[in-house]
Amino acid sequence: MSYAPTFAHTRQRRGDLSYRERFWQISWSLVLLVALTSAIGPIVLYSAAGGSWEPWADKQAIRLGVGLVLMLLIAATDIRFWLRTAYALYAITFVLLIVVEIKGSYGMGAQRWIDLGVLQFQPSEVMKVASILALARYYHGLTQEEIGRLIYLVPPLVLIAAPAALVMKQPDLGTALMLLAGGVIIMWLAGVRLWVFLLGALCVPPTAVFGWSMMHDYQKRRILTLFNPDNDPLGAGYHITQSKIALGSGGMFGKGYMNGTQSSLNFLPERQTDFIFPMMAEELGMMGALILLTLYVILILYGFVIAFRCRTAFSRLVAMGITSTFFLYVFINVAMVMGLIPVVGVPLPLISYGGTALLNLLLGFGLLQCVYVNRDVSLPKRGAFDM
Repeated sequence: MSYAPTFAHTRQRRGDLSYRERFWQISWSLVLLVALTSAIGPIVLYSAAGGSWEPWADKQAIRLGVGLVLMLLIAATDIRFWLRTAYALYAITFVLLIVVEIKGSYGMGAQRWIDLGVLQFQPSEVMKVASILALARYYHGLTQEEIGRLIYLVPPLVLIAAPAALVMKQPDLGTALMLLAGGVIIMWLAGVRLWVFLLGALCVPPTAVFGWSMMHDYQKRRILTLFNPDNDPLGAGYHITQSKIALGSGGMFGKGYMNGTQSSLNFLPERQTDFIFPMMAEELGMMGALILLTLYVILILYGFVIAFRCRTAFSRLVAMGITSTFFLYVFINVAMVMGLIPVVGVPLPLISYGGTALLNLLLGFGLLQCVYVNRDVSLPKRGAFDM
């Protein structure tokens, strides 16, 4: 009888594996799946530019290569590093959000970026992952009895609401909603009592009234347009109207790659970012759209399976948080372009043009891989605020 497997398993539980050993335990099927899905992005962006690598496809391909390398590097790190640095990463990202508020650069009527010269950095995208790490770290340090106490609800609510308020002010309604929804999901998965969410539901109407008063006029028009997009087809309803035309005109098998009329004739706005899905559906039809959605479903199921196999609360919550955030990306964008929800400016994950969003998503998948590699590692049970 050989004791080598038992010894190796013991080393893994203690977290004693080297970086190289962890690297070879990466789920390469997940890497292939992420790479395959992401590779669709430059191909669609090439068509969006009328058969040219510039100005979108070439940059996206470079970012994809860098992001995949970054994903692999993060995947083989020690999960205890992310446990130790979760609060620090959150604090740094929060400071960057404040920097955006003070001296951020403008684009398309919003102040969301920090101009670094060679590139523009969007801290709100990074906050989606940083808040997951911070909330997972917090609940990892609590007992089930403490999670049920009212006083322990205050810190996570602050961790969620503070960045969401700053992002809402930029304004970026889509990202703010994703931060709020992602945080609520983490709290639910951590075991927060049902009555807390019922109480929160009662607070939604007055909060919605207050939020409505804080919205810009164009955001109000987008919400009102949801109920009657034909009321202003050349104004607030233009995006949704053209998106529906593109989705419907593609039929079952599409008009053919690079043969879409809505995009080539510039009827479809923001075809390289928020409305890239209807552009792809027009060219590749329902079958092409279903293939992409199937890849998304497999990625989401993969993430949940990884989460269910984790031994510790921190790893499990990180995996569930990243997977749930990815699901929100997909759901909000697809529902938005179909006219089921208001236009809120959420890109199609791994496909839409955008450096920070793509790198942040690949960073998230790197953390998901890190959780998979370290799924059997026993993590120290520190207090909620111990560093």
